[in-house]
Amino acid sequence: MDAAMDLAERAGEMAMSMRPVPGAGGGKLKGPQDWVTEADEAVERFLSDELAVAFPSDGFQGEEGGVSRGGSLRWVVDPIDGTSNYARGGARFCVSLACMEGDTPLIGVVVAPALRESVWAWRGGGAWRNGDRIRSADTSDPKQAIMEVGWSRRRPNADYLALCQRVLADGCGLRQGGSGALGLVDVAVGRQDGYAELHINLWDVAAALVILREAGAKVSDFLANEGATKGNGIVACAPGLAGVWSDLPGLPAPV
Repeated sequence: MDAAMDLAERAGEMAMSMRPVPGAGGGKLKGPQDWVTEADEAVERFLSDELAVAFPSDGFQGEEGGVSRGGSLRWVVDPIDGTSNYARGGARFCVSLACMEGDTPLIGVVVAPALRESVWAWRGGGAWRNGDRIRSADTSDPKQAIMEVGWSRRRPNADYLALCQRVLADGCGLRQGGSGALGLVDVAVGRQDGYAELHINLWDVAAALVILREAGAKVSDFLANEGATKGNGIVACAPGLAGVWSDLPGLPAPV
């Protein structure tokens, strides 16, 4: 755990040192609204190299380079989640680092350096933010809740509009923050009551899956239907809202 924390925080420092100036632009598009910067690639190389030294028998999977090493344990990395924010000099981005055994996340670390926040968990060890134990919110009334909806060009806009209409019909507040990992962490910390996205990838959620479970949140089975390799939809929420959001359009139920 200590090694993972140290590496994620050092990676965050690297990202901060390379963050573009607001308004200047610092990235390129891999696809519609799918950004990458020099820092994404540099931070991923740093984590891959350092993890190979610290844990030479472990595998590695990153957003930019895919699976570069195999092993019974593997580290799953999103070097900068929230690149659309980061590329414009924004603060809402993070480094996401998880250790998995097969399809089971064991350790998760999410570091948001510009927000001065580190959130981590290990299976059976609880979830923590800057050294303090965290729990998801106790909200049970959707009219008092806040839901974040992530947006992916992999699904038609009409599907997302249907999802947002349903959430609004429940009386819930709606937001979109540009980072799936941080949106999920916000549910674990209790800053919002739900997060939903119709398609998201493993490297975006692997660390958050451990953090959410250890914080007592309810989460849909992201790893079903080959989610680890193909991506999947996800719903995470405060326990008291799992029944309310068990039938969101196009999404599995949180359990």
